[in-house]
Amino acid sequence: MLTLSSVELNTWIAALLWPLSRILGLIAASPLLGNSAVPATIKISLGVMLAMIIAPTVPALPAADPLSLAGLLILVQELLVGLAMGFSIRIVFAAVEMAGEISSLTMGLGFATFFDPQSQGRSSAISQFLALLATLIFLAVNAHLVLLSALAESFVSLPISASPVSGAGFKHLADWGGKIFATGVQLSLPIVAALLLTNVALGILTRAAPQLNLFGIGFPITLTIGMAVIGMTLPYLSTPLQNLFLEGIEMGRKLPRDWADRSRPPAAPTSLPAAPRSPPPAPR
Repeated sequence: MLTLSSVELNTWIAALLWPLSRILGLIAASPLLGNSAVPATIKISLGVMLAMIIAPTVPALPAADPLSLAGLLILVQELLVGLAMGFSIRIVFAAVEMAGEISSLTMGLGFATFFDPQSQGRSSAISQFLALLATLIFLAVNAHLVLLSALAESFVSLPISASPVSGAGFKHLADWGGKIFATGVQLSLPIVAALLLTNVALGILTRAAPQLNLFGIGFPITLTIGMAVIGMTLPYLSTPLQNLFLEGIEMGRKLPRDWADRSRPPAAPTSLPAAPRSPPPAPR
């Protein structure tokens, strides 16, 4: 008869529960796997399957009861690590949606908005179109598989431990958030520049012929030119989007490495800085 002690049972539970919390955190925050259209049963099943695959390769776990306070703190810490890794990729998609918002406002399509189930808020038509295009490219270049590979690698670069993680990774994640605005402006720059020239031309035309109805002819012209510029730039969006995905995944790899430095604040210097020298006496 097979008998299991409470220590062995707790070890088996911890070996599956703690990696599962990091995996579910990444699935919940990633833009593709964490989409609200994906049923929760599929997400949990995928997380359990990945946990059963990754658990045998995880380094030695801390000797803590998973139901104790230390075990719950480890669970929360692993969940935060997974959420941060998924959020680093979500920032890339937010930058693409930011580019769509800027383009829509410049084209005059600010009123053409839809409900975005991912962000639970308003989203413009161009923004949703670019988000769908980025999702297709994300799948076409197998970036989702590279993301899962980075997740498996994180258990080696940042082993599960009861020690708190370093705060350097959170600063890098906050700095990475600035990518939303920088990349959003860069991706929408061709449309903004083309429509800026169009508006200048319309202003000159209105000054030359004041009887023209600017509001009657301006909107169709800006809308047509905006759509034409989007169509011309679509073949060239693949390369910058692939570079963005690689940067996002690399940031997801970098965060566990930064958090792996579980050291406390830096030690005091071993020697005091040299006192400033007094100026030489002035000659008499």
